[in-house]
Amino acid sequence: MKKFLAVYTGSPDSPSAKRWNALDESSRKKMEAEGMKAWGEWVAKNKNSIVETGAPLGKTKRAETDGIQDIRNQMAAFTVVQAESHDAAAKLFLKHPHFTIFPGDGVEIMECLPIPGA
Repeated sequence: MKKFLAVYTGSPDSPSAKRWNALDESSRKKMEAEGMKAWGEWVAKNKNSIVETGAPLGKTKRAETDGIQDIRNQMAAFTVVQAESHDAAAKLFLKHPHFTIFPGDGVEIMECLPIPGA
């Protein structure tokens, strides 16, 4: 089995985020509850493939040769899964609540490759 990092993406400027933010508080809370229930069901359904459930991601800092700065990106959360192939790993996220209920843009899935020479 290969390991894959799945990064949930979203943008506060996306049409789905704008629709989400336009909801009244009661409607948004209802959708949040529905989304968390569906996410839990997704985790239960895929428990044999999930290596690390992951977590939401907070503010981002970037370290580089010029120092450290605050930046913004589209990464919202992560999960680590295992699957026989890249396609099989990607299929785990079809119709995921991150973008079918919540205002996320998508999920990017990439293989965790072995460290060269290790």
